[in-house]
Amino acid sequence: MKFITEMDLRNLYKAEPFAAYDIGSDTRFTPEARQFLIDKGIKTMEDQYDGIIEKKADAPTPVQEKCVDWRSSKLRSKMRCMASLFLVTGEELLSRDVILAKKVMDLGKQFRDIQKVLDGQGSAGDIVCKECTGIKADRFSDDLGDCFEITEFHIQLQKGKEIAILHHLRSALREIEPAILEAYEGSDDQSNLCESIIGKINQIINSLNLMICLSVGGKTCQR
Repeated sequence: MKFITEMDLRNLYKAEPFAAYDIGSDTRFTPEARQFLIDKGIKTMEDQYDGIIEKKADAPTPVQEKCVDWRSSKLRSKMRCMASLFLVTGEELLSRDVILAKKVMDLGKQFRDIQKVLDGQGSAGDIVCKECTGIKADRFSDDLGDCFEITEFHIQLQKGKEIAILHHLRSALREIEPAILEAYEGSDDQSNLCESIIGKINQIINSLNLMICLSVGGKTCQR
């Protein structure tokens, strides 16, 4: 193997300055020669080769690409699970309260419309707010929390089963917002879409709040 020394390079550069140096496959630079090239800003074929290797190393692998998309996959899986819970809840309520079951299934349709929005396949309208003293139309898309805590007392009421079922559905819906925020984290161009979807999820939750309050039997808001 042949080695190019600093003196070799200095003599060549003195005879005719150059900006690049092509080195053969069986040739190497001495440390002093390489430092000379660095000081002069002279590129070599080795530098170009190192650049190619570095770019290849930076390119995401299929596994890395899959890891980047896992949040989106997690959100869609959670949305599908949630849609199925609406069906189960509606079916369970049918034998107990047909009107309540229909209201839940209508909310389920609204939720499936939200799924389509996430997939870029449609749009979802707003739910009409039936106001009470604690829930007003201008805040219907906000996270208002639960009107009151559901305890063992409530499941002993005449509609205790219905209250427990609706509370379960409402609690499951609250898991959607963190999943949306996680999936769209860092996507500033999607912030409006993210905010809109969360607002429509809150409309469904607040509708369930109203239904739970009516099932408890109160004619006055208990918030």
